[in-house]
Amino acid sequence: MGVAGLESERVRTQRAKVYTAHVLHRTYSDQDCSVARALEVVGERWTILILRDAFRGVHRFDDFQRSLGVARNVLHTRLLRLVDEGLLERRRYQEHPPRHEYRLTPRGEDLWPVLLALMEWGDRHRSEGQASPQAVHRNCGGTLTQRCLCSACDAQIEVDDVELRYGGTGARVA
Repeated sequence: MGVAGLESERVRTQRAKVYTAHVLHRTYSDQDCSVARALEVVGERWTILILRDAFRGVHRFDDFQRSLGVARNVLHTRLLRLVDEGLLERRRYQEHPPRHEYRLTPRGEDLWPVLLALMEWGDRHRSEGQASPQAVHRNCGGTLTQRCLCSACDAQIEVDDVELRYGGTGARVA
């Protein structure tokens, strides 16, 4: 890794420390839990809403700000964090004055099922009779649903069918 790469890594590390100390007010580093580790990156309200908007096709700072109504400094901090974590990529779209847009990376796109599950949960438990946009399959118009399928037998799995194990060792967690 070159000098620029080391400096960039130092900046990302420092930003993560500042973000965690001043925004999250709690870390989960003492927990051996993938959910807790994921929350270190996306477990803050504005962050998940920025990702939602990115999936909806919002890419530019002013458009995020207009859509969310979030303070510019808060939006700036969250976008930097998402770029540093590799969920968004910052791309210049205008030279003078320099302007950038934010695009989902493959790592960010991996959160699509999470957002779909949150959307379904919100529709089911928090919609209070309000109409909500629905995610539909562009090719056929069918409504999307979040389902858990077994990779071995393709069975649809419910919560009572699950136990958590560490690394395939058979050691049961829950």
